[in-house]
Amino acid sequence: MTAADAIREAVKLAQEADRLGYRRYWLAEHHNSESLACAAPEALIGQVAAATKRMRVGSGGVMLSHYSALKVAEVFRMLETLYPGRIDLGIGRAPGSDRLTARILAHGPGRLGVQHYPEQVAHLLGYLGRGHEDERLNGVRAMPQGNTQPDVWLLGSSLGSARFAAWFGCPYSFAHFIQPRDAEAALDLYRSEYRPSERHPEPQASVGVSAMVAETEDEARRQSLSRFLWWIRLTQGRPGPFPSLEEAEAYEFTKSDRRVMEKMRARSLIGSPGAVRQRAEELAGRLGVEELVVLTICPGFEARVRSYELLAEAVGMTGLPVDIAAPQA
Repeated sequence: MTAADAIREAVKLAQEADRLGYRRYWLAEHHNSESLACAAPEALIGQVAAATKRMRVGSGGVMLSHYSALKVAEVFRMLETLYPGRIDLGIGRAPGSDRLTARILAHGPGRLGVQHYPEQVAHLLGYLGRGHEDERLNGVRAMPQGNTQPDVWLLGSSLGSARFAAWFGCPYSFAHFIQPRDAEAALDLYRSEYRPSERHPEPQASVGVSAMVAETEDEARRQSLSRFLWWIRLTQGRPGPFPSLEEAEAYEFTKSDRRVMEKMRARSLIGSPGAVRQRAEELAGRLGVEELVVLTICPGFEARVRSYELLAEAVGMTGLPVDIAAPQA
């Protein structure tokens, strides 16, 4: 599969998600990656929104530390103007790349970086309607102006990101698939320190989870092998494209590899529809979240669509809202 194929499949998957009743479809930002094709979610969001009718479409997320807050506000104001009431702006402070690529992406030497992230978030929210503490900035408007604005979500996998989201009075999405151990503490902190904002008087949280659903437990585990092998290689300093299912099935996993795989299974929703529904309900209930953002990585497009179909059928019976993250695009 080429990067162009992955982008086209992301749009097709969005159409399926819209049909199935998913509430949101978020697109990730990754740079210099052989396995993750979307370096510009803001460009793909417009294509996905045009190809769908109902669900919200957004970034999961824009890595704000690379960019001008004004420019990001203008891009998402434009998207909101074209698709009013349907655009989410998820932002994060991770580089989404290796260190060299992050330095090259920087907006001038020393101008931007993760150390300036809180200030950038404040500026971004200011340009999107909250106003600025620095009165001089209130004379600068992010165009085009309109009656609606994108909904800003802060993304993260740490207590620090939870604290930022609470301070700014924004919805928060915690990446459980990255750091499951901190999920409960981060969400508790977010709620306890939440400062109400005009747009969001109450805290609103979601959790990002990895999932693979198939008709049987064995098939779901088999379809997960490619992601497991990709991750094992990545942690060993051997990044590369996602392996095919055939390559993953033929690979000789070591005892150490299998321990890693067991840990990955434990923090993922992998199995038959009934088993995944039960685990999804338990996870959402334990963490007290309103939504799950579901990330499914497997080699075949048909298997990925089928996983989301089975998940929608299973979880739809209980009314638990689920969203889609599309990282392979």
